[in-house]
Amino acid sequence: MIVSSMMPAVTQMIYDMGLEHMLNGITFECPKQALQEKEVLVRCILEDKKYTSDEINTLFSESKATGKSLYYVNEEVMHNIAPSLVFTQDVCDVCQIDTESAERSLSKLAVIPKTISITPQSLNDVFNDAITIATAMGFPAKGEAYVLELQNQIKEIVDRLRADLILPKSVMLLEWIDPLFNCGHWIPHQIGFAGGVDLLSHPSGDSIVIDWDKIVKYNPEVLVIAPCGYTQERTLEDMKFLEAKAEWSQLKAVRNKQVYIADFDLFTQSSASTLVDGIKVLAKLFHPEVFTESIGLEHKYSNYFNTKN
Repeated sequence: MIVSSMMPAVTQMIYDMGLEHMLNGITFECPKQALQEKEVLVRCILEDKKYTSDEINTLFSESKATGKSLYYVNEEVMHNIAPSLVFTQDVCDVCQIDTESAERSLSKLAVIPKTISITPQSLNDVFNDAITIATAMGFPAKGEAYVLELQNQIKEIVDRLRADLILPKSVMLLEWIDPLFNCGHWIPHQIGFAGGVDLLSHPSGDSIVIDWDKIVKYNPEVLVIAPCGYTQERTLEDMKFLEAKAEWSQLKAVRNKQVYIADFDLFTQSSASTLVDGIKVLAKLFHPEVFTESIGLEHKYSNYFNTKN
């Protein structure tokens, strides 16, 4: 069986479960190790260009409105690989190629591969998807063991919070800065397991544009900024849009220096292991008095005010 992954999260989980020997054909945004070892099957016409957040949002909005995908399948690579199983996605056609676009290219193969769309909405969906992936590749036990280990890690965090009767922090996580997007899908569940509550989020649903006035009125204790697809360094380039807003300096999170920048893959990449890492990071940010030890993920986030020194 030759497996291709058109979703970075799927690629990550295949590696996590030790099934990468069956994988060939990935996307240009897949994890670094995969990019070094596998052929790139899916490309984006914007990948070698630099745009502002607003320009990116506009380009993808126009693409969605016209029905013309900015992603494409490298058909020469596709024919060389000739996969028998392809994992696609329909969570977000802004972030990756969608199943319909992928299948148009895959239909040109002599033997059309089976496609499985991985389209999680909740954190539980992500865990179930890991089992789906492992089962489709012929190793269901690997998927079950992988999920059980990660769920046990979440339980340890939840048990520590409950044991100390820790009250949840009022928080907000932004998935985009210009324009402002709240967080959706599985991220509110991550926040909940980490001992927080985001009242402006959209659990198990799409993230949506949100008015600045709502954020000001909500006035969260902790603000986490992790734009989709952005590293901390790229996010810092766009912080000027937040600093320029009225009442920015009056937000409780800003006054108390509880504004954090984090790599996107802790939250908007729906691979089970990275999302559990995201929960560990959030728990440490929300409740440092409880989670005092190093979690080995300190390079994945930073206090915004420490970056300004």
